[in-house]
Amino acid sequence: MNRMDALLIIDVQNDFIPGGSLAVPGGDEIVPVINGLMDRFELVVATQDWHPKDHISFASNHQGKKPFEQIVHLGLDQILWPDHCVQGTPGAGFHPELNVNPIEAIIRKGMDPDIDSYSGFYDNGHKKSTGLTGYLKEKGSPVLYCCGLAADVCVYFTIKDALKAGFQVKLIADATRALDNEKFSKMKKELMELGMESVENTDLTF
Repeated sequence: MNRMDALLIIDVQNDFIPGGSLAVPGGDEIVPVINGLMDRFELVVATQDWHPKDHISFASNHQGKKPFEQIVHLGLDQILWPDHCVQGTPGAGFHPELNVNPIEAIIRKGMDPDIDSYSGFYDNGHKKSTGLTGYLKEKGSPVLYCCGLAADVCVYFTIKDALKAGFQVKLIADATRALDNEKFSKMKKELMELGMESVENTDLTF
């Protein structure tokens, strides 16, 4: 493993942890695994959902709609979520046991109230870049090791965009959890067909 390979930690935030408003089952279990990974990488980057209160993805902003219903907005399918990761709230913060000290850059996403942003690289319409591609390329990190939450939403879309951008991507499978495991198993197969490699934390060597 090249020391300039990057560890990309995706949305390990309180609202996605059991007890949060959009909890991923077992989401807290990955925190010690991620903490144990960080010193293996010279570059550690994290993404953070950072939504305004009036975000289009919140069911509470659509009269008569309930969480997990679906609408079409700006020509895109939009799942309506419980309010989560609202800017400046405890739910938007990183899990308190996540070691944030080695994180060199935090990429905030989902700040535009009119469009969702699952991927750490682009909004869902691919209209606006977060700048993550350029940052990683400037740093000389062609290989990304990805982990975080949720595997079947933000991790999936982040990896898909990373592969399109030409990065070599490795998913650290025991450092991610999904909202829907059956759904993610199909997504994982798709990503592997696109070139992603799935590894375990214990597979990694210095």
